Amino acid sequence: MTRIFLSPPDVGPAERELLLEAFDSNWIAPIGPFVDRFERELAPWVGVDHVAALSSGTAAIHLALLLLGVGADDEVIVPTLTFVATANAVTYTGATPTFVDADPESWCLDPAALADGLARRAAAGRLPAAIVTVDLYGRCADYPAILELADRYEIPVVEDAAEALGSSSGGRPAGSFGRAAVLSFNGNKIATTSGGGALVSTDADLVAHARHLATQARDPAAHYQHSEIGFNYRLSNLLAALGVGQLQGLADNIARRQVIEDRYRDELTALDGIAMPARPTDGTTNHWLSVITVDAERFGAGPEELRVALEASDIEARPLWKPLHRQPVYEKHEVWGGRVADELFATGLCLPSGSRLSAEDQSRVIDIIRSCGRSA
Repeated sequence: MTRIFLSPPDVGPAERELLLEAFDSNWIAPIGPFVDRFERELAPWVGVDHVAALSSGTAAIHLALLLLGVGADDEVIVPTLTFVATANAVTYTGATPTFVDADPESWCLDPAALADGLARRAAAGRLPAAIVTVDLYGRCADYPAILELADRYEIPVVEDAAEALGSSSGGRPAGSFGRAAVLSFNGNKIATTSGGGALVSTDADLVAHARHLATQARDPAAHYQHSEIGFNYRLSNLLAALGVGQLQGLADNIARRQVIEDRYRDELTALDGIAMPARPTDGTTNHWLSVITVDAERFGAGPEELRVALEASDIEARPLWKPLHRQPVYEKHEVWGGRVADELFATGLCLPSGSRLSAEDQSRVIDIIRSCGRSA
């Protein structure tokens, strides 16, 4: 039996054709017609007109924060339950991340904890420079509540939609919230360019400035002239061609991952002690990763025991994101709350969710989990 991965790339003949077309055109550098096409075809998925294709989602967060004026000695609000790249990009600007607990239902940034923290900051006369939200595991954050707070205190929002391409909330696509949003096309995402990302916004000038900074901020002159500090952050034409192919199959991949999640939900939540997060009632999710929580006392085994049992059968599963306030590099940073994120990390497990996961391989996953339970 071959190894079952958590969320492997799903590529095929369409991506290969487009990649060869880009190769044969000799547009190899990080400019070219496929970069333009990828940006153009990505825009409808995020509901905004302005897109800059970049080398990573982390680069996109970095540029978004810089363009919103974040810099040294500033404070930026970040959910604690997320991948470390979200906070790392804040530190690149010289600012300091402050972490906020997860909402018990959505697992995204908790608006109640955010409201309490911002009220304290306002009373002290030192509001954060920005709020970065994260659409976790394909589910959008509570934007009505978060954006109301951001508007009240006049704090710009950056939406980290790295995990949520194709999701929606309140009839709006993930990527359409805040002053700017970012996407990731890393190899494990629902659409991949191998490595890559994008910055998107309704602000045409902001995106144009992002493109300028992402190409080492070269001024329009015959010689090499630079009036700002720039970065080597643009996506290559070859990888953009791969992205064009991925967008063509994105709707089918989302549908397939929903089938996979539905089966996990039907079969695993019937077991005593296993639960899955509630689905949003005001939007959709792209079902990027199927995630369970395990009550070890009721089920008879904890999430780590399940992970080890799956690994013994060459099946990849992973804990949820370790909260950033528990990471050694950030453990001295302030956190507003943290109990919910800590509990989710202690009880959660991400299961194989790739769009090419066969019914037979999913049966292997389910059977092993079931065999670990008290009633097995």
